[in-house]
Amino acid sequence: MDMPDSLSDLFPGFGAICMLFCLLPFIPDELGSLQSAESHEHGLAEIATFSIVALDPETGEMGVAVASRFFAVGSVVPWAKAGVGAIATQSFANTTFGWRGLELLEEGLTPEEVVQVLVRNDDDPERRQFGVVASDGKSATYTGARCLDWAGGRCGPNYAVQGNILAGEAVVNGMERAFLQTEGTLAERLYAALLAGEDKGGDSRGKQSAAMLVVKESAGYGGYTDRAIDIRVDDHPEPFKELGRLLDFAQANYAWNEAWTLFTQKKYTASLPHMERTALLAPENGEVFYDLAVIRLAVGRRDEAMEALKKSFAINPKLKKQAAEDGDLSALRGDAEFQILIQQGNE
Repeated sequence: MDMPDSLSDLFPGFGAICMLFCLLPFIPDELGSLQSAESHEHGLAEIATFSIVALDPETGEMGVAVASRFFAVGSVVPWAKAGVGAIATQSFANTTFGWRGLELLEEGLTPEEVVQVLVRNDDDPERRQFGVVASDGKSATYTGARCLDWAGGRCGPNYAVQGNILAGEAVVNGMERAFLQTEGTLAERLYAALLAGEDKGGDSRGKQSAAMLVVKESAGYGGYTDRAIDIRVDDHPEPFKELGRLLDFAQANYAWNEAWTLFTQKKYTASLPHMERTALLAPENGEVFYDLAVIRLAVGRRDEAMEALKKSFAINPKLKKQAAEDGDLSALRGDAEFQILIQQGNE
């Protein structure tokens, strides 16, 4: 059999395909950033972004907030483990810096030592950027010499901020200032830092995605994980506004999780303040007021429990059927007012 002289003889369209791939480094990525030719040569897309890693020493919460002109930045950059630390890895991101960095912190290394180890063992350290904060508040930020301008970071006790391909140094300075001056929960302070970064120009290419991760021991659903808040906006024309909308839900859900976990542990008195906070954060959620009634009843506040039930049923009348059979409300089973309440509208 005669052998072809080239792959083009064997596959007639091969030459055109080769030409297409040669041009790809110069074609805009409509779903994200304009990728540089250099990044395609290495099979990577630069994770151009700005981020903050931080600790609240009073609550023990640790977290990461990040934004970028990059699809689903939350799937790449943020890493955190309760009682250990938080890491943001970006700019041609080596994602192993996340879990490896946390392992090193858990072994007792300081953030500065973590930076040294990760950079020393990396195949392209001059392009990496990452920030680290430990559970004792020590922090570090690293920006490789070949990260794309503007690139840099700042750090101090309990926080580190960093970014690359930014509008300028004012972005990280504004984030640092906002974090230090904002009062409220760690999540609120992280969000304020992101907004400040965007206000100073943010990612110079634009905006697309944002994410926030906050961890605290046993703060996840049922107390089985440490993920207190885990929200992502993967692709949105206004990712900061959308992240803020999700954060409102997330903070209410965080308080609700804490309340219900304590309730299931029969720590009723400790549970109640978290549930009261949930009701303040989610005043239009019938299920929230239902659980508030359950917990108020468990601590002996019958009249206040009935008030919460009335609000619950006004928002979601379908909850009456559940209440009629719910063992958590058994103390009200023979109560005339309760019976009238669950029967109203069901005649």
